[in-house]
Amino acid sequence: MGGDGAVEVWFAVNGLRIAAKSWGRPGNTPVLALHGWLDNAASFDLIAPQLPDCQIVAVDLPGHGRSSHRPDRWRMHIWDDVHELRAIVDELGWERFALIGHSRGAGIATLFAGTFPERVCALGLIEGLWPMTTNPEEAPNTLASSIHTDLNPAAKALPVYASHAAAIEARSRAVGSISLSAAEVLVARGLRQVKGGYTWSTDPRLRQGSPMRLSEAHGQAFARAVKAPVCAVLSEDGMIAGAADVGERLAVYPHLECHRLTGNHHVHLEADTAPAVAAALRPFLTGH
Repeated sequence: MGGDGAVEVWFAVNGLRIAAKSWGRPGNTPVLALHGWLDNAASFDLIAPQLPDCQIVAVDLPGHGRSSHRPDRWRMHIWDDVHELRAIVDELGWERFALIGHSRGAGIATLFAGTFPERVCALGLIEGLWPMTTNPEEAPNTLASSIHTDLNPAAKALPVYASHAAAIEARSRAVGSISLSAAEVLVARGLRQVKGGYTWSTDPRLRQGSPMRLSEAHGQAFARAVKAPVCAVLSEDGMIAGAADVGERLAVYPHLECHRLTGNHHVHLEADTAPAVAAALRPFLTGH
């Protein structure tokens, strides 16, 4: 058991070994938690202990954290994660459960809840809605760009840091800048030792452009198919709240409530803002 009260659990799915952190007791409200791009299950370290009436299982999605990477030449499509997650909740014996996701994890959560609406009783979206989309006319260029990157060895090279401290500093300044303390939480689960120091445990292919994306019509179709009540948590300095079409996108989800909080894109992982995120999600997930 970790210092935050979590238990490490593992799942075998499609030849992959999927790692996860679990908080709470069986019998509590079951919650599957999905982290964002290049993050890991530790993304929920601050809010999970503040949801004591839930049994939260936060997975390291394939290619992230301590989970297996997909086999070589397996294309990195976001919808593939839905297949593994369905197998995981089946193994847990969860017929109906709540689903929360941050950023890319929110997009995956929307895909899952739209695909299997009968399984999801509540959907929490933190700083994310449906997955990033592409206009159909842009699809040829999207595929070409992905292949060019895949054929460029330099694009696959991961940086090597002399120390954990150097990696923490780099993560704090990456896309979606976060505090050093928040970066430290993620880095503790996202590094591996190599010659000369440390590098990220994430699959390098996750840094390449997607070969194909859903269209906006696809994204909206998944959102409209969600039957569960939806709670969206957006932060003032995040990546969603300032978008010109955010109101229109939120309106696509049936039964949605929205909380707009102060904070950055990792509002759930910063010590000063995580309590507000937990407070917004607690009654939504447990009814009290």
